[in-house]
Amino acid sequence: MSCSTDIRTQFWRRALQRGTSGIRKMAPAEMPGSSGTTQSMKKTIGHRGVETTTGETTYKKTTSSALKGAIQLGITHTVGSLSQKAERDVLMQDFVVVESIFFPSEGSNLTPAHHYSDFRFKTYAPIAFRYFRELFGIRPDDYLYSLCNEPLIELSNPGASGSIFYVSSDDEFIIKTVQHKEAEFLQKLLPGYFMNINQNKRTLLPKFYGLYCVQAGGKNIRIVVMNNLLPRIIPMHIKYDLKGSTYKRRASAKERDKAVPTHKDLDFIQDMPDGLLLEADNYNALCKTIQRDCLLLQSFKIMDYSLLMGIHNMDQASRERERGVGNSGDSGGSEGAVTPDQRRPQAQRSLYCTAMESIQGEARGKGALDSEDHMGGIPSRNSKGERLLIYIGIIDILQSYRFIKKLEHSWKALVHDGDTVSVHRPGFYADRFQQFMCNTVFKKIPRVQSGRPDLVPRTPPLVENPADCEANLSTSSLGSAGVASTSPPLRSVGVEVHKSANTDLDQGSSHSFGAEGDRSGNLSGNEDVVSLSDIIPETNICF
Repeated sequence: MSCSTDIRTQFWRRALQRGTSGIRKMAPAEMPGSSGTTQSMKKTIGHRGVETTTGETTYKKTTSSALKGAIQLGITHTVGSLSQKAERDVLMQDFVVVESIFFPSEGSNLTPAHHYSDFRFKTYAPIAFRYFRELFGIRPDDYLYSLCNEPLIELSNPGASGSIFYVSSDDEFIIKTVQHKEAEFLQKLLPGYFMNINQNKRTLLPKFYGLYCVQAGGKNIRIVVMNNLLPRIIPMHIKYDLKGSTYKRRASAKERDKAVPTHKDLDFIQDMPDGLLLEADNYNALCKTIQRDCLLLQSFKIMDYSLLMGIHNMDQASRERERGVGNSGDSGGSEGAVTPDQRRPQAQRSLYCTAMESIQGEARGKGALDSEDHMGGIPSRNSKGERLLIYIGIIDILQSYRFIKKLEHSWKALVHDGDTVSVHRPGFYADRFQQFMCNTVFKKIPRVQSGRPDLVPRTPPLVENPADCEANLSTSSLGSAGVASTSPPLRSVGVEVHKSANTDLDQGSSHSFGAEGDRSGNLSGNEDVVSLSDIIPETNICF
């Protein structure tokens, strides 16, 4: 008991020390719960805005710095108090529990004094989310260390959702503000999510570690804590948000002007028409994971989700290091260069949180391209042969196919091709998403054929007189003299037809054919060997 209380007090003290330097200088409009004046606020997208005098991001008229402080105070309390409860199995009623704690500015016997306005912090399903964190190997002290030991970092490229994104200083977690309907849908999804991660930890779906709400001044700011897909320590040279749709799926001019823009489906088709080449094992594991995840999302009637993909070009990074620009902020895909905490390993620590672990359950693939650590990325190559590391995950899964989405699809289908828009019924959406990812985006590296050059698919040289081909076939070891005269025109296949060295065709044909079958039987199953039935029509001849 005393140990957990000491840890909680330590994180509280650090949070308050960080807040003291900035909060005292804040105007009343920047405090949680204060209405302020709308004249100084410039609304941008959704609830996210920008304070025009300071340039600071706001969410529901609460400044980002005040929101970060409230989040850290609330998580410190809820995790500390949860550690005092005995561990037990998750029960059905645990998914609907909501715990609430009031944080007055002057403090109380349960909460410390702080320099923000009064606010209330709610924790949804604390027992269930504790189980989720333990399942992914996240201990309570690690969770607090990541989220509350250092200031949260706001991402400057949050996208068009109107949400605010924060990342922990150690790259481990992402905090995202969500709308009321999304938080409500996640609560309903928790029992099914619980069942899924128990059956299948190898998933590209988001890993949810906590759902909270900061309530102040009549406003509810709901946040969710998830795994970080794109580690900032790895510079992302290009990013994509892919849905498998083509309707208006191209990055805008404003987006392209950013240092590292997020491109879309049509951009990928244009930039990488040959797709991303993966080794056979990784390709099969990835497609199997996508298929399983799509089936689950379809069962929950979830649609309009995306595949977020960051690509780190290893060869380009080597060239940048040689030019001395490898550590510049513009080369990074997330938020610039990061100085790793020397007390923690640089790689992400949560189980199954990296792209490689998500599809295979363990960090395999080392040595596939070279011997260096791939930092959790999936090794790949582009059409130029450059070495790539791919970081992927399925995002925006909190969209159910409700009445509004049905109306949206119906309206778009009247104006455009209904099969090309992103809003679609869940079953069709899942099939289209899977087909696009496994056929267009990701492709299997073709294996180099070896051992039998005569079985490598090739087009044989043209013969001026087709009758010569029929004559050769009639005297080969494939059959008797009556076969060639009734056969259809020959196909261009990669099978070399050998003439029998024995003058007795009836006696030598079976032996020659048997030897041919023995040699081809030693080939791997992945080689494309043409069957004799594709060449010779069905006859009554017995070999």
